[in-house]
This record gives sequence, structure tokens and C-alpha cells, in this order.
Amino acid sequence: MTTIYRCQLTLHESLFFATREIGRLYETGRYLHNYALAYALGFVATPWFNREQVPNYSADLATLRDRIYVTPAEPKEVDFQLATFKYGEEVLHVEMAQATRNTPSFGRAKELSAGSIFQFYVISQEPVRIPRWIRLGKWHSKAMVTSDEVQPVREEDGFYRAACPLNPLDLPEDVLVAFDIVTMPPASLVANARCQGRHYRLGEGTGLPISMAFGRSGQQKRR
Repeated sequence: MTTIYRCQLTLHESLFFATREIGRLYETGRYLHNYALAYALGFVATPWFNREQVPNYSADLATLRDRIYVTPAEPKEVDFQLATFKYGEEVLHVEMAQATRNTPSFGRAKELSAGSIFQFYVISQEPVRIPRWIRLGKWHSKAMVTSDEVQPVREEDGFYRAACPLNPLDLPEDVLVAFDIVTMPPASLVANARCQGRHYRLGEGTGLPISMAFGRSGQQKRR
């Protein structure tokens, strides 16, 4: 039996992740990626030590396929702040002798401010515990999560507006009709999506596609 949780995330510390890098400005985007949320919620476990420092999204998230799915988070009330940081350049001589002076470099990070609010959904094939406190981003920033179970879960067919941003890599074929692209790593999202097909009805004319799963489009291509 499918269970859908409507979740609200409130930042209690400023949140930083590099969506875009413009010279020395590192900019955090307005949307939260569903890959990051799946890890932060504790649905995916990763080793403490990774020798190659290479993400293993496909292998990690495949463990959730057809069991739990987390949507990207939509900004509801967000604000930004700028933080300046300084670091020293260790310039070495060709003979490996240390340079006589240390020249600092400056950079700026555009971060999501504490108090910013987001909404996302968790779709599970069985009841699941949503943690109240999680950590996100480069600085492991603290965030509070509250959740309500959506009842009843109704399935319909036809055209509808997606109730939240979507990850196109996780959708069944021929779902998207029109949308806005949200460019961000590691995979771009879509917002304001108009969709068609089987879906969970969440409101008048709004819903979520049925059969969303991490990496579903790649799985379809292999077939």
C-alpha cells in the first residue's frame, strides 16, 4: 500500500552548496535536489571513507528503487545571504622550497539563509519514519523536517500539474508535457511541470506521477 508524506523543511542554519560558480562567487540555488534529500533523510547509507572521492549515486540510490522515493524540494519562503571567506595559497618554488610570502585569496558564497522553508514529498510502499532533524550541504547545516501523511491516496489518469519539482531521470516515459528547466548538478530538475498519465491526486488538478523511481529513465533505456 502506497503511503505519501508531505514534508516541510525549515533551515536552522545557513545552507551552502555550489549550484553555480561564477569566478570567485559560489552560488547556492533555490531548489533542493532529491538525491541530497535521500541521503540527508538517512534512506541511503554511504561509507565514512571513500578512497576515490567519486559519487556513487546510481549504486547508492538503486537500493531504494520501488520502495521509497523522495521528490526534489520546492522553495516556499527563501532568502539568501553572502559570506566572504579567505584562504592562503601555498605557492612552492620549483625546488620545493616554500615561498617567502603567503598571499591570501578571497571568495564569496551565496547561501540560503536560516529560516528558509521548502516542501517535498516522500512516497513509500510501506510506512516509514521521517527524521525530525537532518543535516544538508557542504557545512552539514541543520534543518527541521515536519511531515503529514496524505490521505486518502487517490489514483487518477489524465492531465495534471505536478505538485512539486521533478527529476526527469526518475520519471516514466511520456509523462512531461511542458515544464521549466532548473539547471543544477548532478542532474537538472524541472519545475512548473504539466504532465499526463497515471498519477496520485493531491489537489484540484495537481498530483505526482505514479512509478517514479531513482534512475528509472536509465533503467528503461537498458531494456
